[in-house]
Amino acid sequence: MNLFNSALGKNITFVHPAYFIISGLSGIPDMKYYYVFLCFVYIFSVLGNTAVMAVIYLDHNLRTPKYIAVFNLAFVDLFGSSALVPKLLDIFMMNHRNIPYNDCLTFLFFCYTCLGMQSFNLVALSYDRLIAIIYPLHYQVKVTHRFMLSMIASFWVFVIIAALISVGLLTRLSFCKSVVINSYFCDYGQIYRLACNDYFPNYVISCLFPALTFWGPFVFILLSYLYIGCTLAKVASVREGLKAFKTCTAHLSLVAIYFIPVLITSGSTLMDNIHPNARIMNLSLTSIFPPMLNPIIYVLQTQEIKKSVKRLLKIRGKSKVIKKLTIT
Repeated sequence: MNLFNSALGKNITFVHPAYFIISGLSGIPDMKYYYVFLCFVYIFSVLGNTAVMAVIYLDHNLRTPKYIAVFNLAFVDLFGSSALVPKLLDIFMMNHRNIPYNDCLTFLFFCYTCLGMQSFNLVALSYDRLIAIIYPLHYQVKVTHRFMLSMIASFWVFVIIAALISVGLLTRLSFCKSVVINSYFCDYGQIYRLACNDYFPNYVISCLFPALTFWGPFVFILLSYLYIGCTLAKVASVREGLKAFKTCTAHLSLVAIYFIPVLITSGSTLMDNIHPNARIMNLSLTSIFPPMLNPIIYVLQTQEIKKSVKRLLKIRGKSKVIKKLTIT
């Protein structure tokens, strides 16, 4: 990140604070119950996503391009929850609201990377469903292991570079005013608005990053399902169309859980119809709920994973019986 500063000239000195103060969710009664709730959400997120990753890894029948994307989504959810929730509990539950400058930027980088990858992972799954339904005969050729791995790797590279640029541009800001961030984490918009020098590049990034990592994927997913619906309406009967759409229910559920709360919160914020604390809590729930619900949805709505879990449990049960017989 020092490259951003050296490129601007060696004689420029930036005033970086020793720490920022996270002041979100203050003044709300009985918030301790919310923090206990966060603990349970985090535990379920870790257990659920670890279980999904283990099932996909252990069952060779799930080594398909689609489940490469599902495995990556579970990994991102696990990684994102571990980056965000323990830090939130440390800040608010342990009242460690002073977060060092470098730690704040690192925290922001990991949060932005995981949030961006969640939406791009839904794009990968959307593309998988699009080809499977519209071009079923060409699916094996178009959606290969190599293609899916390359697509996911390119998403990782893009999101990491975008997050690095966003965080790197913060290092060229001088902070000579307040260091209080009114949010539940090191919020990018809250940070650059505290600067006392020109923050126009940061404003541009704050508009560009969501456009690329949230709105872009959302539009692609929306258009892909509109295309699927229009195509099925032309070439398939109602029964066949519903049967085809049934294969998309798990993915559509993930899309709804991830995008709808953000759209509602963003719309309420733009219309100034939401209290700052309500906005902060809504955004925090939007960040922590999808990682917990995603594995539940895939286990309950995906027949392949259900069968895989039953098969693995059956194999484990047989191995226990054989072990007991050999001992006796």
